[in-house]
Amino acid sequence: MRIRIKATRGEPLETDRKKEKTMTANNKLPTFNKFSYCLIFMGLIFLLPLSAWPAVDHQIFADLLSEYNADGHVDYAGFKHDEGRLDAYLETLAKIDPASLTRNQRFAFYVNAYNAWTIKLILSRYPEVTSIKEFGSLFKSPWKQKFVKIGGETITLDHIEHGILRPEFKDSRVHFAVNCASRGCPQLHGEPFTGAQLDVQLNTVTRRFINDPRLNRIEDNTLYVSSIFKWFNEDFNDDNIGFMERYAAPAFKDAITSRRPSLKIKYLDYDWSLNGN
Repeated sequence: MRIRIKATRGEPLETDRKKEKTMTANNKLPTFNKFSYCLIFMGLIFLLPLSAWPAVDHQIFADLLSEYNADGHVDYAGFKHDEGRLDAYLETLAKIDPASLTRNQRFAFYVNAYNAWTIKLILSRYPEVTSIKEFGSLFKSPWKQKFVKIGGETITLDHIEHGILRPEFKDSRVHFAVNCASRGCPQLHGEPFTGAQLDVQLNTVTRRFINDPRLNRIEDNTLYVSSIFKWFNEDFNDDNIGFMERYAAPAFKDAITSRRPSLKIKYLDYDWSLNGN
């Protein structure tokens, strides 16, 4: 027996009501709270190309290095004459929040800050100063003095190198990028470090240092190397020879490799005399 269901015009059947509810639920737009919008915004930020991130303007420092640094020989008299421009650059750095930078930009920022503030330290007693170590005392080295202004704080050169650069970035090439205003140091690089060119620049300064016969050379079965490799041996994975082979020019590398089984290392005395005039 068939049962007929009568419906009045304009009044849908119960099955039609269920279908309508299902369709409405499926087509309902999601409701976003403030947290959801924050997540979406953060996601878009991380999708931005690196070029869209804010960069530090290093142009003043670039101009000064171009004018007063010739192959690592620093013209401190020139810097002294143009100290106002150096001060303007340091003021720029002081206003930067390093946390707003990308990883590579931050690395470059701290290296440039270290080098620029080291120059400023030398200028504070130029022309009488003959070594950066003259700024130290029996109880405090020059690198432990608070005079570096960054992000609203006053910190030390030691904090930049040993509190930030080494532990945060764990890149042994940093030892050839920071400059301590001394002849025994790696040369002051002729241009500011930048996030975009960081890896190329770090390779350049490392190869230049490794292949400088004043600082690293081989004689018979003895490899004479800079004391940097003694002071920071752990940063080179306790394998100074292996690190040098990686960046040595072909002839130097072959000389090291062929003698490696019996090769001895001797650390050279560090020359703390000023790296310019």
